[in-house]
Amino acid sequence: MDWIYVSWPWYVAGPLLALTMFFLLVLGGNLGLSANLRTLCTIAGANKYADFFKIDYKAYRWNLIFVLGAIIGGFLSAQLLSNTQPIDLNPDTIEALATLGFSAPTTNHLPPEIFGSSNFISFKGALLLIVGGFLVGFGARYAGGCTSGHAISGLSNLQIPSLIAVAGFFIGGMSMTHLLFPILF
Repeated sequence: MDWIYVSWPWYVAGPLLALTMFFLLVLGGNLGLSANLRTLCTIAGANKYADFFKIDYKAYRWNLIFVLGAIIGGFLSAQLLSNTQPIDLNPDTIEALATLGFSAPTTNHLPPEIFGSSNFISFKGALLLIVGGFLVGFGARYAGGCTSGHAISGLSNLQIPSLIAVAGFFIGGMSMTHLLFPILF
């Protein structure tokens, strides 16, 4: 059962993803997580106040089940499938983290100075979470979908707006990592 504890190679994960996208294409669905926020708002009654939320939410139930499965699967894998083997980080990454004042993570990919539980209750940590969450939500809405929706579903359907959005996601991610991250931390 060791195969379940390691990352699957591209030649296994890629065809599985392609098969999933093929079935979604045949069934008329789109893979994406941010669209579920619209569905949840509609279920909560936002359709009474804004035309944007006037949709048939029952047509999107399958996507809500997908999100629930992703949450449950993530929880179960973190609880049952996590191994305590040290991760093999690139020495350049360790050096870059050290110059920013972060210790190299040893058993997971999350530096404790950023993702430690004490950071979530500090003022700076809470402010970063709130502002970051707002920016991610605004960006997903402004781009017409989230990274998974555009990069997986949109690109597999050969949609030019998704290609532009994915390029923007990469530019934004690289800008954040190399320009804003050192300033914030």
